[in-house]
Amino acid sequence: MTQPQQSSTAPPGTAVPTMPALPPQSDRPGAPAPRRTPDAAPARRTAIAEGVDRLRAAATTEPGRLRALGALLAVLVIAFGAVAAWQTDSRATAADDVLHHSQPLSSDAADIYRSLADANTMAATGYLAGPDETPATRTQYEDDVRDAAAKLVTAAANTDPGTTSANLIKQLNERLPEYKGLVESARANNRQGFPVGGAYLRAANDMMQNKMLPKAQDLYKAENQRLSADYGDATPYPWFAIGLGVLALAGLAYAQRRNYQRTNRVLNHGLVAASATTAVVLLWVVVGHTVARAGLDDSYDHGVKSINVLHDARIASLRARSDENLTLVSRGSETKKLANKEVVDTYAWGYENEIAALGKGLKLADSLADDSAGRKPVAAANSSMTVWISRHKQVQKDNELGKYDDARAGVIGTDDSTKESTAECFRTVDASLDKALTHETNEFKQSAGDGLDAMTGLTVGAAVLAVLGAAGAVLGIGRRLSEYR
Repeated sequence: MTQPQQSSTAPPGTAVPTMPALPPQSDRPGAPAPRRTPDAAPARRTAIAEGVDRLRAAATTEPGRLRALGALLAVLVIAFGAVAAWQTDSRATAADDVLHHSQPLSSDAADIYRSLADANTMAATGYLAGPDETPATRTQYEDDVRDAAAKLVTAAANTDPGTTSANLIKQLNERLPEYKGLVESARANNRQGFPVGGAYLRAANDMMQNKMLPKAQDLYKAENQRLSADYGDATPYPWFAIGLGVLALAGLAYAQRRNYQRTNRVLNHGLVAASATTAVVLLWVVVGHTVARAGLDDSYDHGVKSINVLHDARIASLRARSDENLTLVSRGSETKKLANKEVVDTYAWGYENEIAALGKGLKLADSLADDSAGRKPVAAANSSMTVWISRHKQVQKDNELGKYDDARAGVIGTDDSTKESTAECFRTVDASLDKALTHETNEFKQSAGDGLDAMTGLTVGAAVLAVLGAAGAVLGIGRRLSEYR
């Protein structure tokens, strides 16, 4: 019997079982099985990234958008109020400096110059009079020196150490006793009839004209620069604050329009209150600074400019008077060579230049005066200057003809009176200029005070109203948010 042949192939439809694959084994007996590497943990996100995602998710909802809008409006209004308060305060401080510090110190510097120049004039006048020197002349000299010293002390107290003004004040304080010593030596020698008195007086005049008055003039210029800088800080518009105010109002208007489009409600009380306070602050800032700027500009154009011109004119008259006196004291011993090689008397040449400067100054002062009260004293000074020039010509003629006593009488007057002398003209010019200065100073104080008053309360008011406006914006948005709860 034949057996069927067996085949190694599986019959159709029968799966051959397979052995599971074994991991490769180490050839080393007893080796531990390899460890399975765990999957890497996902990287942890930063708090900032998570916060950004939350904000992005919140911004996709209406409550989230409202919260962001409310925060933005509050920041805008607060920023506007803060910047408005800051810029207004800085301008108010500068305006206060103009009124109470810079301009008074500028006038004090001019008065220092005037007092020193007048003291020099009185010293020359007293020397010419000799034993006949009047008590009034001597008293005026002492008063001038005392006034200059007192104003130097005031200026030093209001000047920062190490500045140009402080150094100039120090130098003037050091020179003043030396000058007084030379004047006293001249006076003592003159009373005893010693000709050396004239040399002492010329030395005193040289110190005053070439060392002290230039320092006083530099001090005057420095204080004027300080005054101009304060004007520059006080008058510009606060454009940064105004720009923020317009931006805040635009943001509030957008929020109102957005609210209307989504709810058909015309007004949101909180947003209306915020818009009103912001508009009030913006209007207050613009109007307040416009009025302040107008007042400060007027105080400069019709106050400071006129005051400076009048100070210069007064100084020119003092220098002319001093040169006129010293022409007789020196008697031609001091000469000057001009550019055209002409040799002239130093003091006679100086008088001609200073009297010409006085005439120009009076003409300019008349054009700057804006009312009859300001023009009237200038006209009186101009009239007296014309008489002064006429009388000086006669004095110069007498001096050239050797009529020294007549020339001296024409300058300082006779023992009984100063009428018909140049001294009378000088005093009238000086008194008229002083009256004009008083009027223009009052004009300055009025205009500058009006400008400063226009900013009164603006700093605090802007800050308070801005806080109220921000609160209104937050409450307005909060009222809308409450509808989603």
